Amino acid sequence: MSEDKLQLFQNQPIRTSWDEENEEWLFSVVDIIKVLTDQPTIDRARNYWKVLKNRLNKEGSQLVTNCNQLKMLSSDGKKYLTDVMTTEQVLRLVQSIPSKRAEPFKLWLARVGNERIEETIDPEQAIDRALLTYIKKGYNEEWIHQRLLSIRVRNELTNEWHERGMKKGIDYAILTDEISKAWSGMTTHEYKKYKNLKKENLRDNMTDLELILTMLSESTTTKISQIEQPSTFNANRKVAKRGGTVAGHARKEIEEQTNSSVITKESRKTCLNKNNHLAFSNR
Repeated sequence: MSEDKLQLFQNQPIRTSWDEENEEWLFSVVDIIKVLTDQPTIDRARNYWKVLKNRLNKEGSQLVTNCNQLKMLSSDGKKYLTDVMTTEQVLRLVQSIPSKRAEPFKLWLARVGNERIEETIDPEQAIDRALLTYIKKGYNEEWIHQRLLSIRVRNELTNEWHERGMKKGIDYAILTDEISKAWSGMTTHEYKKYKNLKKENLRDNMTDLELILTMLSESTTTKISQIEQPSTFNANRKVAKRGGTVAGHARKEIEEQTNSSVITKESRKTCLNKNNHLAFSNR
C-alpha cells in the first residue's frame, strides 16, 4: 500500500490508500458511513457500521466477508486497523444505506445498470457513449476516432485469444505484458507508473504514435495467431512477443528518423492539436 491520503466528499474527509499491486483505491468504511448518514462523530459511525454489518450478514451478503482491514491514520496521530473497501464494494455498500445523501448514488447506479443492459441488446450504444465521454473529457475528434479503432483492434485480439483457449484475466494480462514489453520495453504496469498513472486508462493517456504502435503490435499479434493457430499458453506467449517486436522495430526506426523518443511521460490533461499531432500537456 502507498500514498495514504485524505479525499474530500461533500467537504468532509475520507481516508484512502492506494493499493499499487491491484491498482485500486481503498476507502475507510466508517468515514464513508459518517458522511452518508451524517453521523456527528466517528464513534457513532462505527456503531452504525457494526449494526449494518450484522444486518448484511443475516441477509447473506458477501460484502462484510470480503471487507479487508488496513492501518490508517486516526485523529490522534496514530494508525489503527480499520475496515476498508474498494470502489466496487463501496458502491454496493451505498445501496444498503437508507440516506438522502446516498440516494443520488443509488439513482446513478440504476441508470448505469440500465445503460449496460441496453448495450448488451444494442452494442452500438456503447460506442456512442464512449464517443460522448471522450468529447466531454476534451479529446479532439481525430484522436477519438483513433482510440475507438484501438478498441476494435484490442477486441479482435482478445477474441483470437479466446479462440486459442486463453483465459480472460491472468492469461490476457500476461500476454498483453509480453506485447507491451516487446515494443515499449515496459509492462503495462511499468508503463502506467512511467506516466504517473493510477486508475487512469493507459491508452487514454497515449499520444498518437504510442497508440498507433500499440495497435500495430496487437494487430500483428492477431494476424500471426490466426495463421499459426497456437494451441498452448507458451506458444501464444511467443506469438505475442513476436507481434510486439514488429512494433518495437517500427518504434526504433521512428526514433532514429525523428531523433526523439516515441514514449513520453506526459499524460492526458489537455488535448491540443498541433500540426495534425495530438500533444499532451499537464494542467
